[in-house]
Amino acid sequence: MSPVPLRNEKAAEASVRSVTILGATGSIGDSTMDLIRAAPERYKVEALTANSNVEGIVKLAKEFNARFVAVADESKGAELRAALAGTGIETGAGESAVTEAAARPADWVMAAVSGAAGLKPALAAVDRGATVALANKECLVCAGDFFMDRAAKAGACILPADSEHNALFQALASGSRDELTRVIITASGGPFRTWKAEDIEQATLAQALKHPNWSMGQKITIDSASMMNKGLEVIEASYLFALSSDEIDVLVHPQSIIHGMVEFTDMSVVAQLGSPDMRTPIAHCLGWPNRISKGRAAPLDLAKIGSLTFEAPDYARFPGLKLAYDALRTGSGATTVYNAANEIAVAAFIAGKIRFGAIARLVEATMNGWVRAGNLAPLSSADDAISVDHKARKLAASLLPEIAANAS
Repeated sequence: MSPVPLRNEKAAEASVRSVTILGATGSIGDSTMDLIRAAPERYKVEALTANSNVEGIVKLAKEFNARFVAVADESKGAELRAALAGTGIETGAGESAVTEAAARPADWVMAAVSGAAGLKPALAAVDRGATVALANKECLVCAGDFFMDRAAKAGACILPADSEHNALFQALASGSRDELTRVIITASGGPFRTWKAEDIEQATLAQALKHPNWSMGQKITIDSASMMNKGLEVIEASYLFALSSDEIDVLVHPQSIIHGMVEFTDMSVVAQLGSPDMRTPIAHCLGWPNRISKGRAAPLDLAKIGSLTFEAPDYARFPGLKLAYDALRTGSGATTVYNAANEIAVAAFIAGKIRFGAIARLVEATMNGWVRAGNLAPLSSADDAISVDHKARKLAASLLPEIAANAS
């Protein structure tokens, strides 16, 4: 049975659902806690984690009476213990403590730890057969085949929490897998949708961070500006729903109202619409297989919006999207390399070491170098994926000076 349930069949709703939020102080975590806050009678918090934000996680732990709290930054362990002394709340620090949080007996786990660091904790929840709301791209981009196989074997239920994948998940309930022709992921086009290639090349950090629709963290906002984020979503969709690259299309939709569409064999196209608010897909996952009504986003007013427009993606101006398809077709860790190189490139752009246009060039150079070196091999474990991630980062870092020097 697929770990992603393709039909949303109603089931008896438990009176209280125990939940764990991995990455509780990030933007996804904030939205999740808002939804839980709106319906305290329905949810009890088993565990919460953060990277290093002790003040934020302590505040949440006390508000929601969590049983266990962990920070990934081991140096913050003593501070966390002191802040929660006398509360009865257990604490931990370091990578193993975050994994312990995921392994605790919660019915539902939000996997929102960013980066490759989120892979092992998500797998800990998967291995005990939990329902996992997946908001960490790296679990699939870095180890998609392995992750989904392990989820299927453990009987875990994977619910996509990203807006685009959640939209596809909802639309897929309208037909069977055999009836599917293709899925369509929408993209806002980001702040540079109408810019000329030479202007995109020289874009500043401040310009890249001005997303027209979504309020997100720095890294994902820059990825949206380069459309690397959409490339990552194409890869995710492939692994989540067992789709080939030819079954996944991207459509630029500046209003960000339609988040995903599914085309079936009779040429019916089913779309999911909603305001650009992450609470909508998170609420769908939190309440699944039922829907919840508290803490929700604002109602969608199509009359006020007036019109919805669409454009084909421009691979020449946004080469990062094409590179994602290349990585997906190459397989054998190439998507892991794509993600790792992009993270190095984005960090270099933020630090002022490369131009915006060089982000995609560094990713392409890293992927080409990886393939030429004969590094391609199937990934069979989390350690395999993490090893490829680390090696790809080193390769990207070694290529960085050349890419910076050859800026066009």
